[in-house]
Amino acid sequence: MSDPNDPLAWVSKAEEDYVMARSVMRRKKPFTGIACFHAQQCAEKYMKSMLVERGAAFPKVHDLLELNRLCEANGILLSVSSELLHNLTVFAVQVRYPGDDPTLEEAKEAIETTKLVRRFARKFLGVK
Repeated sequence: MSDPNDPLAWVSKAEEDYVMARSVMRRKKPFTGIACFHAQQCAEKYMKSMLVERGAAFPKVHDLLELNRLCEANGILLSVSSELLHNLTVFAVQVRYPGDDPTLEEAKEAIETTKLVRRFARKFLGVK
């Protein structure tokens, strides 16, 4: 079992979500809901990895805006807009149940937002 106090353990889990989000988009008929869910999970885990690195406590939440506020309070200034983080947060729960699936464009935007968070976090943590 990995150590939840190790930022690199969070990075490892985030990368699993990143790979899943991208791989289901390569299908002939992409699984947009699954892609959006894993994109959100990737961003969430990367944000939590930076908080762990700073020794900051955080609640068990999926709200990326709340995590961003905690990051800012700990001197981590993620350069991703609140609107993009909000749009990604919605996919933490919504897509796990029947209903309207995200469009292909929404899934692509979700992955692009995740790439921004991922790039920032990896640089912040010194991960290549």
